[in-house]
Formats: sequence, C-alpha cells, structure tokens
Amino acid sequence: MKKFLDLISEEMMHAFEAAGYDRELGKVSLSNRPDLCEYQCNGAMAGAKLYKKAPIMIAGDVAKMCKDSKVFLTVEAVSPGFLNLKVREDFAADYLNQMRTEPKFGLHTPEKPSHIIVDYGGPNVAKPLHVGHLRSAIIGESIKRIAKYAGHEVLGDIHLGDWGLQMGLIITELQERQPELVYFDEGYQGDYPKEAPFTISELEEIYPAASAKSKEDGKYKDRAMEATFKLQSGVRGYRALWNHIMKVSLADLKKNYENLNVSFELWKGESDVHDLIPGMVDYLKKEGYAYISDGALVVDVKEETDTKEIPPCMILKSDGASLYNTTDLATIMDRMQTYHPDRMIYLTDKRQELYFEQVFRCAKKTKLAGPDTELLHIGFGTMNGKDGKPFKTREGGVMRLELLIKEINDEMYRKITDNRQMDEEEARKTAKVVALSAIKYGDLSNQASKDYIFDMDKFTSFEGDTGPYILYTIVRIKSILNKINEQDEQNGNTLPKQERIRNAGSDAEKALMLEIAGFQAAMETAYRETAPHKLCAYIYGLANAFNRFYHETKIVTEEDYEKKSGWVALLVLVRDILETCIDVLGFSAPERM
Repeated sequence: MKKFLDLISEEMMHAFEAAGYDRELGKVSLSNRPDLCEYQCNGAMAGAKLYKKAPIMIAGDVAKMCKDSKVFLTVEAVSPGFLNLKVREDFAADYLNQMRTEPKFGLHTPEKPSHIIVDYGGPNVAKPLHVGHLRSAIIGESIKRIAKYAGHEVLGDIHLGDWGLQMGLIITELQERQPELVYFDEGYQGDYPKEAPFTISELEEIYPAASAKSKEDGKYKDRAMEATFKLQSGVRGYRALWNHIMKVSLADLKKNYENLNVSFELWKGESDVHDLIPGMVDYLKKEGYAYISDGALVVDVKEETDTKEIPPCMILKSDGASLYNTTDLATIMDRMQTYHPDRMIYLTDKRQELYFEQVFRCAKKTKLAGPDTELLHIGFGTMNGKDGKPFKTREGGVMRLELLIKEINDEMYRKITDNRQMDEEEARKTAKVVALSAIKYGDLSNQASKDYIFDMDKFTSFEGDTGPYILYTIVRIKSILNKINEQDEQNGNTLPKQERIRNAGSDAEKALMLEIAGFQAAMETAYRETAPHKLCAYIYGLANAFNRFYHETKIVTEEDYEKKSGWVALLVLVRDILETCIDVLGFSAPERM
C-alpha cells in the first residue's frame, strides 16, 4: 500500500506534468502553516529559475490542472508561488478503510528481509544493573522491535561482560573468605556441587569489595590476574565457579530485564569468543594487517580523508593480553560466520564513538566483516538528574535500576489511587504498566544522541508529551467502545463489525483521519533512521488529534446510528494503531486507569 503522502505527491506531479512542467517539482509535504492548509507544494519556487517564469504563474498553471482532482478538495496558488492544498474527505476516508483491511495497516514490507543483529545491554555479570544500563536496554529493545515490525529478521544480543578481570577478582575474594571450598583444590577430580556457594546479594557485595582491595594491594591484584589466567586457561575448579557466577547472575539479570519488558534472543558474552581469538590473531598477522608497535599488536585504521587523528586499533597489549577491541572483533567475525548479518547495530554511550570507529574500520579493512555488512553505532546521551548532572541517588551513588523502577511504580500507584476507587491488586498491576510507559516514553521521546533530564513529576504526568498520557488516551478509547457496546446490548442491537469509516464531518475529525494516514511514513522513518523518537512524535500527534476530536464530538450519545457506527470504526483503528506503536516501543496499555 502506498504511503498517503506519496499518493498526494503523485497527483500533484500529474498536475505539474499536465501544465507543461517537470513532474518532479510536484513533491508534497506536510503544511508548516496548518491554519492555512493541510499540505503544501513548493515546486513552483524551484521551477522559477528553470523555466524563467514567476513562481506564482507556475503555481497558477498547476492549480488549474487540479480542478477535477479526485484527491484535492482545494489547490490554492498563493504569493510568491506556494501551492496550499487540502485533500478531499472521501479520499481520506477511502484510504483509512483500505488501511483497516491491510496487514500492518498497509505498511510496505521488504520482499527480501535484512538479517540484523542489535547489540545492546552490555552488563557485567556479578554486578547489579544500574541506571547507566537503562538507555541501552530501552533504545535497543525498541530498535529491535521496530525492525521486526518493518519485516526484517532481527536478533538481540545482550553481549555480556563475563570473562575479564572482574571474574578473577571475584574468585580471589571467594578464596579469601572460604579457602576450604573444593573449587580451590587443584587436585580434586570429583563432581562439583550443583548449588553455588553464594547468593546474588553476596555476589554483588563481593565484587566491589574485591575491586577496592585490588586498587590498594598490588599483591592482591596480582593474585586476581593469576586467577583470571587460570579461569581462561580452563582450570576445572575456576571454570566451575565461573559457571555458578554465570547461573546466579543471569537469573537476576533476566528478572530485571523482564521488569523493563526487555528480552534478548542471544545471551552471549566475551567468553563465547575467547577460543576464537588465537586464530583471529594469527589471521591478522599472516595477512599483513597487524604489526607490532611499542610491543603491542595493532592494525592501522586511519584514512586519507580523515580530518582528525584516528589511532591504530590495538589487538593485543604488550603483555599479550586481549582487550575489548579483541573480543569485539572476534564477536564480529563469529557473527558473520554464524548469522551472516546485513546490519549490526551497537547501542552504547556516545562517548565510545571513537572506539567503535576504530573497531568498525578494522573489521572492514581486515575483512572480518563482509563488504556489504553495515556496522552502525548509535551513541546515546546521558540520563541526568534535575541538576543537569548524571542521575544519582540522594546519597550521591549510582542508583540501582530496580530501585529506580520501584520509585516510579510507587509514584504511579499513588497517582492512580488518588481520587479513584480501584482494587489494591489491580491498582498495583496497573501502576506497574503505566510506570513502564513513563520510563520508556520519557527516554524514547528524546533523540537518542541527546542528554535528557529524568524528571519524575513530568514523566509520570497524565498530561503533556508523556507515556501515561498516551496510555490514558488508549484507555479512553477502550472505555468509549465499551460504553457503546453496552448500549447496543441493552437496545438489542450491535453495530456492524465491518462498518466503514465515513467522510469527516468536522475539522477535528478530518485532522484525526489525516494523522492516522501518516502511520506508514512514521514507522518507515523510525526504522530507516533507527529513530524511536520519530515514532513517539507520531503517536503524540495522533493522541492529541483524537482528544481534540473527542472533546468536540458527542460520540456515545450520538443518535444517528450510521454516523456512530462510522466513528466506532474510526476509534478502533486509532486504538489499534496506538497499541501497535507502543508495543514496538516496548510497553503496553492497561484496560482501565
């Protein structure tokens, strides 16, 4: 199904062509003066120089060709040469009725889907999720869902930090506290216990304690590095402890990500490519890509067109140890061999932009990534407090993610129960759903690359550009439809389920219909630009258009049966599109609020 704006543009192109001008001048855009018109075409301005003719004359010629248009209600040429356009009510209604019958409301899906991997999450095991993990999870999940809805095959990978020095630190601290554990007996040949010798709470306390010790005690750090080496070399007891750490940590991570409605198809980490690194290093040396510089193994990635210094990509440190670069390159190599992706999208803090520039260039230069595979880094800004600084607890520490979620849940529960009678269990459940919309929409409605202020009062408000406002709109539509159904049951009749959306009877109704008609363009743009904030802007505009229509129209008490049935069809379409959009953004709406 063609996009609404494309159909309007085609009609205007025909008019330009019929008037004797280049049809490409007929491209139409949304009006920047909605008080004057619905759409506009500025092609006459561009054609003035080409045809050596006043733009108002060109616009006038084109307007004459639109007198019998089946698309335009009015085409007005205005000085100095703009074309102000309004579409016919029946054209808009026909388009919406077609949307209702098409899969995905007429969204064009590719004949050959792309294979995409979205790399987001990136937590270190044995450490609790904190607010710093929030943006990668929320943005990554929405980008993954948008790409899936657009018709592509997408895998989300958590990309765990599960193989570095932090593992050696944890093992060393465990040995300090419980030296009698069988895992430290290198002569032991039996089976290891099935239960871990620690809980998640103990594990989360062990790591910062070990990290602090290593900074003060050089010998302790040396032991931790030795433990890391033993783990990576395959010492049985250390591997068994690592398996315990992974099992306990993953259970906790999955619980916390589930609270954010975030899921991963792949739960891979640095450990998964550890055994691939030696072969990759040999390949880089053999093919002449890597060389020794100051004892380290590096690959040059600078290009002649660079306007700033791009340092070499380091593969191994001077002591032979691998780095994040090493595991990221090995991961790219592994993904190419296993999944053959067309795109790999990485979500991290924007301060890592240079790092990913180096890694991506290295992957392309060394042919670890295919020549046609797109490597894209989406760097996001910081979530700040009202003081403009990175979000902290009241005590000044980094806030745990589960604590932030709890605070917002509690705030939403308070707002929902104020002046409302609702069962305790339902109120808690509803508060959780609405709180998630507050968190996610509050983040996603901002352009990813920009910093934003986390404002509890604003994000949990039922008014303005917020998640709760979007949900309240959906719930309002559901309530109206339920009331009409109840009326019909009482009167012994039901509205026809296949009733058509009818021509708009008011400016507010037409404005709502034109907002709906922009769905495909909004979803395509959100995918093409990996920009969830574009979809947020669309549903905010749609919600506003619906609420204006609602306030100006007595829907439930309308006595004209045919008019009301047309409105029901319109409301069902608005509800379904809004619920589809919030689903790809990663949250849902309750039945009532």
